Amino acid sequence: MSDSFADFVLDQLEALPDVECRAMFGGYGLYQDETFFGIISKGRLYFKTDASSAALYRRRGMRPFRPNAKQTLKTYYEVPADVFEDRDELAKWARRAVAVAREASNRRG
Repeated sequence: MSDSFADFVLDQLEALPDVECRAMFGGYGLYQDETFFGIISKGRLYFKTDASSAALYRRRGMRPFRPNAKQTLKTYYEVPADVFEDRDELAKWARRAVAVAREASNRRG
């Protein structure tokens, strides 16, 4: 992986076991084991949300992921810069995103 922002995010998330980055649609997907919980795209980090956690992101002025002008993924919200710069806080937000992603996956199947 040659994306310095993605490398920085992985370094910041080292407190979480088994996190990896996989190339995806010009960006990267973040996984813990096989749970897809985050997106890195164009120098921004997005985490999986549900109704209650998305409200926290919106209160911080964060927006959902828009891979293009015609599409918005309303369950992935941008992580505030002050959060991803603080390893401990980022780990908390990431754990919540993983839990939300696992819960969504359990409901589907």
